Amino acid sequence: MIANREVYGQTLVEMGKTNSKIVVLDADLAKATYTEIFHKAYPERFIDCGIAEQNMMAVAAGLATCGFIPFVSSFAMFAALRAGEQFRNSICYPHLNVKVVATHAGLDCGADGATHQALEDLALMRAIPGNTVLVPSDPVSTRALLKLATSFNGPCYVRIGRDKCEELYAEDTEFAIGKSAVLKDGKDVSLITCGSATKHVLKAAKELESLGISAKVIDMYSLKPLDEEAIIEASKLGTIVTVEDHQTVGGLGSAVCEVVAQKAPCKVKVMGVNDSFGRSGNADELFAYYGIDTKTIVSTVKAMLQA
Repeated sequence: MIANREVYGQTLVEMGKTNSKIVVLDADLAKATYTEIFHKAYPERFIDCGIAEQNMMAVAAGLATCGFIPFVSSFAMFAALRAGEQFRNSICYPHLNVKVVATHAGLDCGADGATHQALEDLALMRAIPGNTVLVPSDPVSTRALLKLATSFNGPCYVRIGRDKCEELYAEDTEFAIGKSAVLKDGKDVSLITCGSATKHVLKAAKELESLGISAKVIDMYSLKPLDEEAIIEASKLGTIVTVEDHQTVGGLGSAVCEVVAQKAPCKVKVMGVNDSFGRSGNADELFAYYGIDTKTIVSTVKAMLQA
């Protein structure tokens, strides 16, 4: 098992070997974001901007206008929320080729507590015009989506967690911007998830199987652009349950409901943090406290199918 943020550091070095235009910016968190790995390999292409995330976005914008591909790194709370205005106006408005990789997102941030647990970042990032939003769920998807982020010209926000996680995908899995992946097929209910919640959803699907309920599991790793075709297909089962490590407002659940309301009416239950700040604790304990753990997903699905 390895943390997606460590995979981020490793992938930066791998991409940096063949792409000299890649530069990395950090805000005094290089050890936590694992960009220190890139710093050691390519010190001339690394800039520590200090605890000044808003300025870091402006520096990245300037580098992008000179033909570089800046990877901006910080905790999601600071990258998305503290520096959100600079990312919107200095990077997305002129549509510059800057990639923001936000670590320590959501309840997966655990003991860092409410002030560091960004539970609103996806709502902001998917609302900004021209921005691409990617949410990998394991080391394999993290590596692949980072490479995809480099493959196109334009702003991108990649959201990853803090804790170590198991591999959910085979190494040769193909990913694409604007697509999703069916991790398990099913015929009774569709479970749509992304990021750190995915492992809990897969465990819930396995438990539901033992109860005679066949659940389809979709990893919506590209939140923007969204795989609307996959959602329309999921709606054919009659019931969709979305699960995310984020507020129930503005994130994955909202995105799915927008498609369902306009193109594929069916029953939908959005599971996430319900209008609350986070708190300190073990990530798994927090998932249980806020009702997005395996046990709660199972009971919610059962209730939805019986309604």
